[in-house]
Amino acid sequence: MKEELRRDLLQAQAGDKPAMDRLLAENSALVWSVARRFFGRGCEPEDLFQLGCIGLMKAIRGFDLSQPVAFSTYAVPKIAGEMRRFLRDDGPVKVSRTLRERAFALRQVQTRLERETGHSPRLSDLCRETGLQPEEVLEALQAPRDTDSLDAALPGQDRTLGDILSDRREEGALVETLALREAIDRLEPLLRQVILLRYMRDLTQQRIAVILGLTQVQVSRMEKKARAQLRQALTE
Repeated sequence: MKEELRRDLLQAQAGDKPAMDRLLAENSALVWSVARRFFGRGCEPEDLFQLGCIGLMKAIRGFDLSQPVAFSTYAVPKIAGEMRRFLRDDGPVKVSRTLRERAFALRQVQTRLERETGHSPRLSDLCRETGLQPEEVLEALQAPRDTDSLDAALPGQDRTLGDILSDRREEGALVETLALREAIDRLEPLLRQVILLRYMRDLTQQRIAVILGLTQVQVSRMEKKARAQLRQALTE
């Protein structure tokens, strides 16, 4: 983490308003990038931005500097959560039955793969197991969950929704997915295409070169450049 960011976080958590203002200004692009996902759902963009800023402030106050997690990784779900909460309560996000069922099935697959492999599955793993496209998996994983009762048992399970929400492993996997998606969205178009084809479609560099009209060497260089940029974005 950059020293300036660490300093501003410490000062903002201690109640320093100028430090809080700096962090809000420096992360405004992140708030807008999350807000764009909710355009067209009955809330003005400026209102979504203000809601996102509330989530960003909560992230600033709640971020644990001792943990090896990038601040943006922690902040994205907080920002999105404020927008979802408002839309759900005041002008609702309608989640279809099909999407709810898909999200439930995906979480079962996540749990199974994590149990079998000992680590959180990649997006490509979920696509391969379910036959869904990457965008379909991400949409389902980010769909708001029914929250009528945290103590109600989930279909076919002994666990309740409260158990799921308190599961740090699932929360961590979702945080990583959201942060990675944000980082990929900020890549140059061609670099983003290479990464999506390589890691979400599991294509070889040679195959990608044919699709994009490039050489395998060019694809290799682009992949390395994109990975370096993603690594930097996820550790800032």
